Amino acid sequence: MTQGKYVLLVLGMMAVTYVPRATPLLLLPHIALPDRVRRWLEFVPAAIMSALVVPALFAPAGQPAFGWHNPMLLAAVPTLLVAWRTRSLGGSVIVGMAVYWLLTGRWAG
Repeated sequence: MTQGKYVLLVLGMMAVTYVPRATPLLLLPHIALPDRVRRWLEFVPAAIMSALVVPALFAPAGQPAFGWHNPMLLAAVPTLLVAWRTRSLGGSVIVGMAVYWLLTGRWAG
């Protein structure tokens, strides 16, 4: 493949990545969405976050891991409690990382 074809390939990949992301940002401010759609869109961030976090918690190595041997799942419990009580993203991240490091012994070097 020539260098020109690689450039076209990269530009094409940029276009198919950028256009679907930019289109709603450019069009939606000018369109009045029905209330039902607006309410539905409020759930999208939570659904995306769940789709990213749940597999990492319950199947960290690609296999289901429920129980005391899963440090990610154990660290999630105090992290969720801190997030629920304080509503602090920073505090939740610090608690989650500290508990995970304690459970896995990564703090020992």
